[in-house]
Amino acid sequence: MGVLDTCTYIDLVDLDAAELPERWELTAVSLAELHQGVAMAKDPFTRAARSEVLSSAVRMFDPLPFDGNAVTRYGSLVALTVATGRDPRPRRMDLMIAAITSARGLPLYTRNPGDFKGLDGLLSVYAV
Repeated sequence: MGVLDTCTYIDLVDLDAAELPERWELTAVSLAELHQGVAMAKDPFTRAARSEVLSSAVRMFDPLPFDGNAVTRYGSLVALTVATGRDPRPRRMDLMIAAITSARGLPLYTRNPGDFKGLDGLLSVYAV
């Protein structure tokens, strides 16, 4: 079992299933990002395509919440990000997804492993 970050879920049809966990989850933060993508679409075609991706995610998942354990882990991940000389502010959503995943002891599957640089020890990241 593992957690897909938002970009991985969006690109799911382009990925090799062998690189993904047999069973996977999404976080509430990823669903929020999918909603944001629909709201920010610049044209009707893009809005419709993004709406289909969002609708599928809403039907398929009971998202993992950003709960008390994730909130605590978020602080630790921010501290690790700062310790590596990186600014956590532009990475807030990624760090929240990582916190939810890490607090549950699950691996994270991502198309952008560099977004999670420096979090070793608290987060297992798999590049797909």
